[in-house]
Amino acid sequence: MAAVKDDFISLTDPCVLAVVGPSERYLAMIEGAFKVLVEMPGGGLVISGDARARQKAKAMIVALADMYDQGVDIAEADVRRLINQPQLTGGKSEKLQSAVPLDQRNTIVMGRHGAIAAKTAGQAAYIHELTTNDLVFALGPAGSGKTFLAVAHGVSLLLKGAVDKLIITRPAVEAGERLGFLPGDLNEKIDPYLTPIWGALDDILGPQLLAKKRETREIEVAPLAYMRGRTLSYAYVIIDEAQNTTRMQMKMILTRLGEGSKMVVTGDPSQIDLPNRGDSGLVHAVHLLDQVEGVGKAELKAEDIVRHALVARIVRAYDNEYKS
Repeated sequence: MAAVKDDFISLTDPCVLAVVGPSERYLAMIEGAFKVLVEMPGGGLVISGDARARQKAKAMIVALADMYDQGVDIAEADVRRLINQPQLTGGKSEKLQSAVPLDQRNTIVMGRHGAIAAKTAGQAAYIHELTTNDLVFALGPAGSGKTFLAVAHGVSLLLKGAVDKLIITRPAVEAGERLGFLPGDLNEKIDPYLTPIWGALDDILGPQLLAKKRETREIEVAPLAYMRGRTLSYAYVIIDEAQNTTRMQMKMILTRLGEGSKMVVTGDPSQIDLPNRGDSGLVHAVHLLDQVEGVGKAELKAEDIVRHALVARIVRAYDNEYKS
């Protein structure tokens, strides 16, 4: 809990470290945005500068401290979005809480580095779709959290015993590459394509628990071809990079859904690597199933990107070119 007296904000040492960020990067962002000087005399932070600027910086720091108290793992994306909130850019003095109000963040699960929750309004809407529908299509650019949040939600259901298995699959289609030219058997050929998935699982569960869940086959990551002929009951199924599925592949995987199962289909329609872009099973399925009961859709945008700030600007530049 942050206690504010004049221009001194009293914080615990762990909270100070979380607020100032790695190598004091978040602190530098706050100082640059509001043209203030923030010092750390011990026991908290002291702000110097113009009166209005100090007020904005204090609101910003208190909001970050509140997030820390809620167990949220503060990221650079949180700092950027707080800086750009109307309460600060418009000169108002309303108290901030977070880029997404904490009661709307829909915390999914506690990961290795803290609570995994929505960092943007778009992500909060996505989590709502995940919790209210048996089949969800998640569309959005790279870095918007569509795969990571789906994995986190699946892990939470697995740990609670709501499902027996977490199954993640994706088509083996990438720009300029064919599996036949890659060395090794099918598992070795497909493994590089699944690296982002293993990374997300490791980040959430940690290597030891992940290894245990893989050994007991509670977590399965496999190429799309392995799904044919199966009925996936009491499972949480994620189809990643689904923009590269064909229409027949998409119909095949959607009809694998069995009793007690849920499915999330993620993809970026602007990144189709199929020879004929019109063959994308994702685009077709989203249109075909738009009004089907029990099917949800979440559309993440550039503002939902939680990677480097430059990534969002790159995505917007490409989007603008396609629209022109």
